[in-house]
Amino acid sequence: MRWIVAACAVLVSVIAVRAQVQYARGQNVAPVFEGWERNADGTFNMVFGYLNRNYEEELDIPVGPANTVDAGEGASGDRRQPTHFYPRRQRFLFRVMVPKDWDKERKVIWTITSHGRTDQAKGWLQPVWELSEDVIIENMGGGVPDPNNKPPSLTIGDVPSVALPEAATLTASATDDGLPKPYRRSPSNPDRDSQPRRPRGVQIKWIEYRGPGKVTFDPDASAVVYGEPVTLASKVSFGAAGTYVLRATANDGQLFTSRDVTLNVH
Repeated sequence: MRWIVAACAVLVSVIAVRAQVQYARGQNVAPVFEGWERNADGTFNMVFGYLNRNYEEELDIPVGPANTVDAGEGASGDRRQPTHFYPRRQRFLFRVMVPKDWDKERKVIWTITSHGRTDQAKGWLQPVWELSEDVIIENMGGGVPDPNNKPPSLTIGDVPSVALPEAATLTASATDDGLPKPYRRSPSNPDRDSQPRRPRGVQIKWIEYRGPGKVTFDPDASAVVYGEPVTLASKVSFGAAGTYVLRATANDGQLFTSRDVTLNVH
């Protein structure tokens, strides 16, 4: 009996250690169905993100058999899904719109093959998966939603032409309504206030969404600014010629606005 108890304890310890292993490289990217949204015209959006199981490795998976979206008969495998995958969990990245008469049992399927493994995310109009702003805020770690908060406005300056090895300068500007307001210390709950939290205000961040080579942003993000407009001018370098889609996102800590720009690098 003692031997059995000891063996069980060792097995539990091994499982716990494996659960805590963090892989820098070599792991797969798993697509994720985040939920669905109702549009004002009666159509629906299927919303997707992904989990890159690596803590360091960024993967490029072009649109094709290894990165395809099946939205039904006659639909292309290219539904504006990302082809550049950053480490760990990236949420609410793209939407696939389906018509108002979409069959509630019919699925939109995003398939990714990476590091020898194929994974699928299947989106359909199951009631429990319906999204709202409050659900998105909670999943993004924004805390208690402010019902009066509006997403930041975001504008992108002129997009220049680029020829290697030169870099481009991209400028993004954002304004906000001042909500949610900055955190205030609560004498009744000092333990909560001691936890590290993102400062309240607007931050702009650039990512590579699609492209044939590595993209470097200098800087890739602005400071978090509260109560006034914020502008981010970034020097952008490209690792190869081709067509790139870059995405700027302005985030006020709860709601966000994204804009994509397309560059042809010669």
